[in-house]
Amino acid sequence: QVQLAESGGGSVQAGGALRLSCEASGSLFRVNFMGWYRQAPGKERELVAQFTYGGQTNYADSVKGRFTLSRDNGKNTAYLQMNSLIPEDTAVYYCNLRNVRVGIQVDEYWGQGTQVTVSS
Repeated sequence: QVQLAESGGGSVQAGGALRLSCEASGSLFRVNFMGWYRQAPGKERELVAQFTYGGQTNYADSVKGRFTLSRDNGKNTAYLQMNSLIPEDTAVYYCNLRNVRVGIQVDEYWGQGTQVTVSS
């Protein structure tokens, strides 16, 4: 099992910034991909940013240039720096981790979610 501890959500005015953190612990594979998804009221959960194969990072088009995903491997922690926030970024943000072995995803875990609210 893997545990994901999220922090950093909150309320901010449009144009502001927040940084989300997600610390992973437990049964982590040597190769694992961490990332963030979000779900707004009445909408499906969607990708925000995720590390993937080849050291690449996938970003949703709506956040490119504003959000940055980074990771401290020594702390097993991923960070999502969110700048130039807009009201449309309001959602519950979920940390995601995928354990990978020999190029194949073995399992997947989700955090409990943290609320981000952007007011205009």
